[in-house]
Amino acid sequence: MKLSILLLNILLIAFPFQVSTDEHSHSYEDEEEVVLWMNTVGPYSNRQETYEYYSLPFCAGPKSAIGHYHETLGEALQGTELEFSGLSIDFKMDVDSTQYCKITVSEDKLYALVYAVKNHYWYQMYLDDLPIWGIVGESKDGEHYIWTHKKLEIGYNGKQIVDVNLTSDAKVKLVKDAEIPFTYEVSKPSTLYWVMLRCAVRWKPSQVKFEDRFDKYLDPSFFQHRIHWFSIFNSFMMVIFLVGLVSMILLRTLRKDYARYSKDDELDEMEKDLGDEYGWKQVHGDVFRPPAYPLLFSAIVGSGYQLLLVSLFVIIFAMIGDLYEERGSMLGTVIFVYAATSPVNGYFGGSLYARLGGRFAALLPLNICAMVFSINFIAIYYHASRAIPFGTMVAIACICLFVILPLTLVGTVLGRNISGQANYPCRINAVPRPIPEKKWFMEPAIITLLGGILPFGSIFIEMYFIFTSFWAYKIYYVYGFMMLVFLIMVIVTVCVTIVCTYFLLNAEDYRWQWTSFCSAGSISLYIYMYAFYYYFFKTKMYGLFQTTFYFGYMALFSLALGIMTGTVGYVGTSFFVHTIYSTVKID
Repeated sequence: MKLSILLLNILLIAFPFQVSTDEHSHSYEDEEEVVLWMNTVGPYSNRQETYEYYSLPFCAGPKSAIGHYHETLGEALQGTELEFSGLSIDFKMDVDSTQYCKITVSEDKLYALVYAVKNHYWYQMYLDDLPIWGIVGESKDGEHYIWTHKKLEIGYNGKQIVDVNLTSDAKVKLVKDAEIPFTYEVSKPSTLYWVMLRCAVRWKPSQVKFEDRFDKYLDPSFFQHRIHWFSIFNSFMMVIFLVGLVSMILLRTLRKDYARYSKDDELDEMEKDLGDEYGWKQVHGDVFRPPAYPLLFSAIVGSGYQLLLVSLFVIIFAMIGDLYEERGSMLGTVIFVYAATSPVNGYFGGSLYARLGGRFAALLPLNICAMVFSINFIAIYYHASRAIPFGTMVAIACICLFVILPLTLVGTVLGRNISGQANYPCRINAVPRPIPEKKWFMEPAIITLLGGILPFGSIFIEMYFIFTSFWAYKIYYVYGFMMLVFLIMVIVTVCVTIVCTYFLLNAEDYRWQWTSFCSAGSISLYIYMYAFYYYFFKTKMYGLFQTTFYFGYMALFSLALGIMTGTVGYVGTSFFVHTIYSTVKID
């Protein structure tokens, strides 16, 4: 019974639900209360280093407090800390300049405010789920000032709020023992006016539709720049080139190989012994030998299948649903899709290694949890809003233990029983064949390093836009571009890995499983190297917390992308290897 209640609470936390309040229905009656939430405050250069708004010595308005809770797991993980502003705002009702509180600047408060101004602290508010940003203050000629007046201009369309603008005013110098009043006012934008007609008031509605109210936060000039279009075209041309390379050069080479092997089959045994046999056919008795560390390999490939589906589904959902409009909805969707696709992990991992594939099913979630909890300790030390609450950590652990793990085990059982039987076109020799010496550039390590260059080249410009949307102040919305780049990356990865594997097998090295996976997965190395470049040359981040947060989560992102592309490369190469060895005559 207790377990059922716990799972119910987890589901309520993890997934959004509707509440019969105006803030959730986004519909207001005249003079109905509109809540202004204060969210977080932090240095502008460090987007993820945020703290509770009232961690600075600000004061709230006179209205009684309204409690807020995390409605979704994604909202809790993103560090959303909504607190009621205490300001009285009613729908369609103007408010003249009104003082709502006053503070006396003590020595501690002076230090905190001066530090915030020096480090360009900004704050975020929400009104009807629309984000509002403001700056704490500014420095000039060695003196520090804060803005004490907030002017809100609110646009509406019918019963719905469609636009919010904030203007900060009344600059006050920071000095010890000064009394600083805070004021606010609420008015309608100049595009909305009223007229008197027979003692009635008519409001001219805004032309902005409710479903388009987030368009002002998007940046088409940045995301739809000509460079973005050019990168898509460049990647598309790379796909044509690689597909042509595989189709023309590789297939012509294979045709010659088949002709040579057919000629060899016509020779008698003595002529074969005297002949100079070489090439990929010579390793037919070892090419399907299980790779080293088969349990680990099957677990990673199973995770790669799951990540591939998660990426595909999340991109599709984002294209359909505009997930950026709701706080934490993107992260919540990722968690839901990842949990729902857990059987895929077990199925393909278990079928790849039929007997013991399911034992390492939790490999990737364990890595994620270890990294997240390590960063969380630093966030707790800094008292940052990004610190994950204990209840949220318990919810994540329960989702892993009671949802992801059982579904993975179910998938493992299905995989072992449905497609767990090996069906190789060649017999495996009892004794492994010695691997002959080859040139240095044909070594698996060199092939692995070179294999990720072209896949990285097909996506690195898109990585810039994705990094900027996450680490800077942009909202990524061009998921159609992301889908195209995703498909291009998959095709490029498969083509490059097939070519690399052919060269490896032609050098009579049958260790193609790990080589194909690592050569495709080496894109993660280049992504992480690019993350260093982006950090030092494209951002102004500083401090232990932000640096740890950046490189920790970039390591997780690179690892996940490497596992996904490695699986794509291995699956494509496996199909290629099965095809070429099933069409040649083997004694």
